[in-house]
Amino acid sequence: MLKWILLMALVPCPALCSGQALPSADEIMARVAANQDRAVKQRAEYVYEQRIRVISRKTNGRLMRDETTDYLVTPTPDRTKKELKQVVGRAWVKKHYVEFSKEPGPGSDSLDGNLVDDLRDDLANEHSKDGLARDLFPLTTDQQKDYRFELEGEKTIEGRCAYGIRFVPRDKHDIAWAGEALIDCHDYQPVRVYTKLARKLPILVRAVLGTSLPGIGFDVEYKRFGEGVWFPVSFGTEFRLRVIFFIKRDISISLRNSGFEHVHVKSKVLEFKQVR
Repeated sequence: MLKWILLMALVPCPALCSGQALPSADEIMARVAANQDRAVKQRAEYVYEQRIRVISRKTNGRLMRDETTDYLVTPTPDRTKKELKQVVGRAWVKKHYVEFSKEPGPGSDSLDGNLVDDLRDDLANEHSKDGLARDLFPLTTDQQKDYRFELEGEKTIEGRCAYGIRFVPRDKHDIAWAGEALIDCHDYQPVRVYTKLARKLPILVRAVLGTSLPGIGFDVEYKRFGEGVWFPVSFGTEFRLRVIFFIKRDISISLRNSGFEHVHVKSKVLEFKQVR
């Protein structure tokens, strides 16, 4: 797991942040929230490419659907516009595999077709300027109200100092995200975030509906593209989905953002395409 690789790779932060009293976890996250709130306009000035891959398998290992979609993500005044450029995939339909390169693909109205489509749409959220659904991590001011934070110390990651922050829901009964975040000491922006569900689904829900999500969690890596401007460049998760007793699937999701270009927010998409 990426989590353990990170833990092995991180070392105590050298003199980069030494000699100063460490801020509290709440102070760090308050600055993160302020930066996230201010960064909306800056993020809207970047055009980039986004690739999302979703794989659905039966728990015996049989591949049911493997779908990769490529988007061109362009700014608008109040959201990001995602233009589908390409879709390629492979699906198990009527006891054999069918490859496809357009929408809707074969078996798009099947269980796995609908599942893959829903998961992709949940992730490719057009209301988010950073390319991920906004409710995945407690970074903004409104989201942080429902969480408690703990500072674990300083680390060095890729030559930069980062604060290690652990977070959990304030309400221990809340089924929300818990995890760890590395926050850049200079920009107060997330560098890497690892999350998992803070608690299991209530036993009544699992017993009555036959629903569980064992192993669900996310790994996200952010990169710096300008003064105070950070974007997630990779996202990954694998989990087992069990719904209504007889539906069991192993799900793998990955997202990668690349090809970032800084353009004026009023630039037209057509003009951007002409200079690429």
